[in-house]
Amino acid sequence: MRPQVLICSYLQPELVGRLVADVPEVDVIYRPKLLPIPQFGADHWGEPRELTQDQLNEWQGLLSQATIMFDFDWWQPRAWRQYSPRLEWIQATQAGVGARAEAMGHTEGDIRITTAAGVHAKPLAEFALAGLLHFVRELPRLESQRQNQDWTNGSSRTLHGQKALIIGAGSIGREVAETLSFMGVACDGTTRGVRALGEPFERSIRLEDSELGNYDIVVLSCPLTDETVGLFSKQRISAMKRGALLVNLSRGPVVDQEALVDSLACGHLGGAILDVADPEPLPAGHTLWDAPNLILSPHTAANVDAENARLVELFTKNLHRYLSGEEMINVFDARLGY
Repeated sequence: MRPQVLICSYLQPELVGRLVADVPEVDVIYRPKLLPIPQFGADHWGEPRELTQDQLNEWQGLLSQATIMFDFDWWQPRAWRQYSPRLEWIQATQAGVGARAEAMGHTEGDIRITTAAGVHAKPLAEFALAGLLHFVRELPRLESQRQNQDWTNGSSRTLHGQKALIIGAGSIGREVAETLSFMGVACDGTTRGVRALGEPFERSIRLEDSELGNYDIVVLSCPLTDETVGLFSKQRISAMKRGALLVNLSRGPVVDQEALVDSLACGHLGGAILDVADPEPLPAGHTLWDAPNLILSPHTAANVDAENARLVELFTKNLHRYLSGEEMINVFDARLGY
């Protein structure tokens, strides 16, 4: 029987057509009226849809035939063994899938999961650069002067010549390092073990061996695992250079948010650029909303109009590898959590 590919989150019809044309060896099944309602073009969560019993029966039937899924089942992901007995592989639409894999009860030796690592690297690097320039080139001061009609001479800093530590030198961390290096920033990277990173990194070090006080910029781009929860503790935030900038492209629980807010409030840190928080969505009244010198994105920095096209490109490559028996790109390791 031909592999049955079930699309489990919204894709633009033209991208589905491209997938069908590029991989004619599989049957692609796409029923958008059975999927959550997207709120924007690359929304892979959407608003849950109220299905009639007939629609629910149809979705269950599609799940039962699926051998491959694009994205996780939105309806009953934890019951995949019951509803999708033929399932062999899920292509995720996120880079960090540890929480979703855990939620579906995935363990080592189960079905294969491949992540979207690399797809979101460029948008996240742009977000990091925009936030850093916001603080380094003192854009808030310029806006204040404009509002007050204050034509006052002055100077600001420059990124050129600064030092950055990238914690997590995967696809996102490497893209950030390449972007910052182009701007004249010297970048060091951390790894789990001792291994050379090569360009654009100047050095490869372990976080435990790093001297945080030497860096003007610290970028968190590591996966969320048991080892990285609370990784950037009060102690590590305090060890950062006074006036340094912290960027979190990882996950909210990686940072001690209370310590971060305190450090911003007392002026120890010069600013923070966050694409993530803990919890998400951030509730009204949370201290992050009112923290000074903070740029906060509601975990949307990677949401760009080209995202789905890049995901389909990755999925197409992996489908060809799957069909030929080759090692696929971005295979999730349940033991490591990424």
